[in-house]
Amino acid sequence: MNVSPQPKKSRIPLWVFLGVLGIGFFCLVIGGIVVWQYNQFERVIDISVPAVETLADKERQVGEIVINIRENGDVVLNNNVITLETLKQRLDKIAAEFPDQAVILRGDTSAEFKHIIDVLDEIKAAGIWNVAFATTKS
Repeated sequence: MNVSPQPKKSRIPLWVFLGVLGIGFFCLVIGGIVVWQYNQFERVIDISVPAVETLADKERQVGEIVINIRENGDVVLNNNVITLETLKQRLDKIAAEFPDQAVILRGDTSAEFKHIIDVLDEIKAAGIWNVAFATTKS
């Protein structure tokens, strides 16, 4: 019977394994925070909100919805252009689940008032009462 010694298996040191695992976890956490922040402070770049002289700093609420109205009247929600009917359907679902849902309405300074009122009407029809209008300080 010929028994030869088995070659020694090389093992990765524990500190290397834990270091790589820690770096991977750190990257996942940072990536999640970046995505969460982007969703919380969603902004459409091509909208210029009105400026006012007196502006009270208001705390942002977790989970608030930002609805943007472009100059041409397009309604933008979560970076998607949607119709008023689609907006109404989404707001109805949200209001049913979260009755105190906060909504921020960001209308372009050049948008017709009618477009803003149409969106505001859909917000009210969904039963959402917590509405704020986005402005900047001049």
